[in-house]
Amino acid sequence: METTTIAALATAPGQGGIAVVRLSGPDAEGLLGQVFVPKGAAAPFESHRMMYGHAVFQGRLIDECLAVLMRAPRSYTREDVAEIHTHGGDEAANGVLNALFALGAVPAQPGEFTWRAFLNGRIDLSRAEAVMALVSASGRRAADAALRQLQGGASAFVKDIRSALVRLLAGVEAVIDYPEEVDEAEAAADIAPKAEALAGRLSAACDERAARLLEEGMEVVLCGKPNVGKSSLLNRMLMDERAIVTEEPGTTRDIVRGSVMMGGLRVHLSDTAGIREGGGQVEKLGIERALNAVQSADLALLVIDGSRPIDDQDRALMRMVQDRQHAVLLNKCDLPGADGLPEGLPVSARTGEGLPAVTDLIVRQAGHPGETALTLARHMRLARLAADHLTAAADAMRDGAPLDLCAIDLTAALNALDEITGERAGEDLLDSIFSTFCVGK
Repeated sequence: METTTIAALATAPGQGGIAVVRLSGPDAEGLLGQVFVPKGAAAPFESHRMMYGHAVFQGRLIDECLAVLMRAPRSYTREDVAEIHTHGGDEAANGVLNALFALGAVPAQPGEFTWRAFLNGRIDLSRAEAVMALVSASGRRAADAALRQLQGGASAFVKDIRSALVRLLAGVEAVIDYPEEVDEAEAAADIAPKAEALAGRLSAACDERAARLLEEGMEVVLCGKPNVGKSSLLNRMLMDERAIVTEEPGTTRDIVRGSVMMGGLRVHLSDTAGIREGGGQVEKLGIERALNAVQSADLALLVIDGSRPIDDQDRALMRMVQDRQHAVLLNKCDLPGADGLPEGLPVSARTGEGLPAVTDLIVRQAGHPGETALTLARHMRLARLAADHLTAAADAMRDGAPLDLCAIDLTAALNALDEITGERAGEDLLDSIFSTFCVGK
């Protein structure tokens, strides 16, 4: 099947320092030669050498720019790839793109460059997904996890498990093919614990909470009675006047939310309505939302006014969060402290005292997401499926089931692993994955 030459803007549209137009396909070099005139050099271009010149089309100067040709197979797609680096902004880049389309290039579909890299064997499916994970990373930790995957961390792990599983299947097939030479019961006793061990390795590599934290960020909720300083603390932690602060109880009626980076992880901070008895209907709705937010948060920060003795409402709130991941913040530590306060971190929304300790607490609570072998939800779903099949096979062997039946579960586990790397992947799955990519990737 004839391969077209695709073109797309590889940088974000709009104003910027530069814009990069990318080409990939058999006509990439020829098209480059028709729109780019190098200064003091003539075609053919030298591969992997950046050149200075001008973009022109039909005698019209488009831009003063740079260009580079990367001949196959030493390119991202393992096809001939060319890039033209224009000045930023839409006009110059669109001028180059329109010229290329007029000369026969085809607009790239979302993810088509990475799709071609996958089809041409440069990367497997897990590494292709890592490209998008890196592009969309919300913080340093997410980017580091994507980079490890892009460097083949997930692929190497899956391939190691797969190799061990193939050896188990070979042992099963040997018993099936040569029953007079290999005792089935002895073989089952040897294979079952090995299958179980592989299931354990797969399960240990899956951390859904960590994956969610990397993709979505960490949810931290400030809760407490009215006027204990929740809104002031939120503003101080965000370094922004996000929440309204007054002396009037019940000022915060809805959840006020903002995001900040802590320890390389995006943290979503939410200020909730003060929780108390009484109040109007609107305030009661705000309190209900506050309680729901506490229940769904990764960490609840219970704020108590440290300048006043605690009361029954404070105690009720402490009981409310005791079964959740939580910490107590004793606000207003710049004022004389009251007696009988619970254990907690002394902080001051007014001066900022103690807030570095709060940041450290949040970072510790987050743990170390992204350090397991698998960090994407799709990979973990398939790894758990493979682990379930391996466990089922091990249990069946111990129960004395025929090995040819046990081989069905072992084969299903193998198929699940192959779906992670793309060795077994349907067209619908591939379309679904690559459709989430930006056009220039």
